[in-house]
Amino acid sequence: MGKSIVVDPEKCTGCRICEMICSFRDGSNPYNSKIKVKKNEERGIDLPVLCFHCSEALCAEACPNDAILRGTDGAVTIDAARCNGCQACSEACPYGAIQFVNDQASKCNLCGGDPVCVKWCPTEAIGFREVCPADIVVNRKRIQEILRQLE
Repeated sequence: MGKSIVVDPEKCTGCRICEMICSFRDGSNPYNSKIKVKKNEERGIDLPVLCFHCSEALCAEACPNDAILRGTDGAVTIDAARCNGCQACSEACPYGAIQFVNDQASKCNLCGGDPVCVKWCPTEAIGFREVCPADIVVNRKRIQEILRQLE
């Protein structure tokens, strides 16, 4: 078992505090937050979307410059010096969790192992906790299904 980001869409109210605190921590514009709350007003769905630091990171496999690496803490991170802005990683990510800011890939880096979005989420819709691999798979499949509903 290991720690993983988990999302409970039923708990998300769409407040977007996670987006604000992420951008505040990084000193960036809230538009460039590494977490995005996707909404569908008609269906009443609010879904926080961020990098899940997958064990089989499709983004890293797709990167032609080996700019996406897994750290010793398990976080999948981007080496900005190697990123050429080709967007192959973004296309490969099944969650749409990679954005481009000034032609550079940008995504969640787990805040060094203490994600601020988790700490500040008032409804605990975002978690970072010990989970078994089967639970990770179930959570991610559920997120992918909700993302399809949002399209």
